[in-house]
This record gives sequence, C-alpha cells and structure tokens, in this order.
Amino acid sequence: MEISAAPLIYVLIFVAVIVIVQGIYLTVFGKSISLDNRVNRRLQLMQKNSNREEVLEQLRKEMSQHMSSRGIPLYSLLATKAQKANIAFSPKQLVLIMVAMSVVAYVGLMIGTEANQQIRLLMAVLMGVGGVYFWVNRLAKKRMSLMEEQLADAVELMVRSLRVGHPFASAIGIVAKEVPDPLGTEFGLIADEAAYGRNIAEALKVFAERMDNQDLRFLAVAVAIQQQSGGNLAEILEGLSKVIRARYKLFRRVRAITAEAKWSGMFLSGFPLGALVVINMIDPNYYVDVKDTPAFVPAAIFVGVMLTINVFYMKIMTNIKV
Repeated sequence: MEISAAPLIYVLIFVAVIVIVQGIYLTVFGKSISLDNRVNRRLQLMQKNSNREEVLEQLRKEMSQHMSSRGIPLYSLLATKAQKANIAFSPKQLVLIMVAMSVVAYVGLMIGTEANQQIRLLMAVLMGVGGVYFWVNRLAKKRMSLMEEQLADAVELMVRSLRVGHPFASAIGIVAKEVPDPLGTEFGLIADEAAYGRNIAEALKVFAERMDNQDLRFLAVAVAIQQQSGGNLAEILEGLSKVIRARYKLFRRVRAITAEAKWSGMFLSGFPLGALVVINMIDPNYYVDVKDTPAFVPAAIFVGVMLTINVFYMKIMTNIKV
C-alpha cells in the first residue's frame, strides 16, 4: 500500500508559516510586545526611551494605523482584527509578510510535494495569506479576552483610588502602572493624552469604539455623565464594576454551556475534510476511476457547497448573543 505524505506536508508548511510570522514579530519588537508580561509595554518602552511624548506618539500610531489603511486591496479583511490585536506591524509590512510567507510556502511545496505549478501557486498564496490571517485572528481573540477579564478589576482599582482622594486622571494613571497588558498600555495612553489636555471621557469613548467593547462604552458614558451632571463617581464606577463582572460571568457561563455544541459543530465540519485527507494519504489513487466521469466535478462542487453551508449553520446555531 502506497501512503502519500503530501497532505501532512501541507499542514506542516501552514504551521511553519504561523511559527515564522510569530518569530519575526517577537524578533522585531522584542518580548515587550507579548501579552504574557507582568509589566505592560508602555512602561517598558518608557524605560528604554524616557521621552514620554515619543512613546505616546509611537503607541498612538500603532493603535490607529490599521483602520486608516483599509483602502489597501484585500487588507480590509484583516484591518478590524489587526486593530483589535494591536499588531505593531504597519499595514504595508503585514502585506509584505503575506507575500514573503507565500514565497516560503511555495518553496516548501516545491521541495516537499509533486503537485503541478498551478496548484503550488494557489496553495502558496492561500497558506501565506491564510497563515497571517489566522495568526492575527488568534492574537485578537486572546487580547480581547484578556481585556474583558481585566476590566472589572481595573474599574475597582479606580474606585479605591477615588475613595482615598485621588482625582480621576490619577486613578487612570494608577491603572496604567499596576495593570499588565493589554489594558495597562491602553489606559496609559489615555493617561498620557489627558496630561496633554485631552478630555478623558472622549479618550475613553474613542478607546471603546476602537475595541468595539460594550463594557468600555458603559465606562465612557458613566464618566461623561458624571462630568456633565456631577455626582459621586466612585459609587457610579463601583456599580459599573459589579455590572461588568456579572456580564463577564454570564458570558463565561454561556461559553461553557455552548462549548459542547461548538466542538460538535467543529467535528462535524472538519470530519469530512479529515476523512478526505486520510483517504488521499492511504490511497492517492482512490478517485482515479471516477474523476474523469461527467458527474465527478458537479458532485465535488455540491459537496463543497454543502460543507460550507454546514460551517456557517453550525456557527449560527452556537453563536448566542447576550
């Protein structure tokens, strides 16, 4: 029995593309870009560069560059997720990395497989673009999840700061120093902007819209109302922190309840593709007798369409809005 290793090579090249992109990212920007550090990136940059204004300008550029570059062809598909992930690469650099990874994938396919030229080119582009998209999407999900987890504690820290007599701008600065990334750097940026005269409520609103986070919108609205109407901001934020924590617990509970359904959907969607890969590995000539028949191409297209519909339908069924 002849076993083909081509499907496994495709998978290994795709994984290699993701690993290479992550390696380039950490090499260029250092460990400070990682979300696993206890000290947030803003503080690390200020240790290297004592000029607060230059650090502020660098962080603002990184946080706004992607949404302002949605006009680049095909980049609009990646801009929103790159914005939420706060990718420090510029849009042009990300596009160049996609091209470079496509070349790397093509070289790997040329060395490891015997596919024809058109298939290699198509798969190389899919792996280069898809690998970068997968990497950005994973970082965006991780960053947004960490931010949701940190927000309630950050608001409670602001409440304690306000109750001991600190002004709200100082409370924001304390969060920027005490909370790790991603929220620490974001609040540090707001604190720096407030020091240069920007309205804090406006800065919080821009931050909430950029992250598309409902809890941050609540925070921005609460601060704006207190600025206009007055009142005890500590009590307002204390109530808000309870709401944010309750919402977070509810979201986690919903995720736990729907986890089985999501994994079932992923299994049902991935099993046909996995079976196809295994069949091609065990018997590469399995479809030789039927691939030249008139019904083969229509049947393959029909199966592909049904699998695509299945993926979207499973996602809709397990995507519960709270």
